[in-house]
Amino acid sequence: MKTKILKTEQQYNDACERIYNLINNTENPIKPDSPEGEEIELLSLLVEKYEQENYPVESPDPIEAIKFRMEQMNLKQVDVASLFGGKTRVSEVLNGKRPLTLKMITLLNRYLGIPLESMIEGNREYKLEPEKREKLLCVESINNYLSGNRPVMI
Repeated sequence: MKTKILKTEQQYNDACERIYNLINNTENPIKPDSPEGEEIELLSLLVEKYEQENYPVESPDPIEAIKFRMEQMNLKQVDVASLFGGKTRVSEVLNGKRPLTLKMITLLNRYLGIPLESMIEGNREYKLEPEKREKLLCVESINNYLSGNRPVMI
């Protein structure tokens, strides 16, 4: 297989198939320094780049991230009530009747290890009104940042 930047779904599928065949068609383990090992490493990087560009993973909903972490740690609402400010408040937040506060987000990150990005980026309920959004997008640096042309900050 000729190795090059993956630009089409067919090239992506061919690269995935080649990786699979390399891994499964040998009885002996592939050494990283071998030609096969280097080909797997290169193809894996190309596949990863293609997936990041074409199959972006969105941040989870913050409440779903909290519930997932609670399930992982076998926690009940009463166990985490102090992080929310009481039994009633934890119920209101987990049922979507009350928003997370900055203090809650900080405590959930610190004590349950929930990534801040999961609780901030995934929160889709906060939106700008269309006219305010348009005004904001007229600022060149903000527009560049949101369109992916992120300049290096000095």
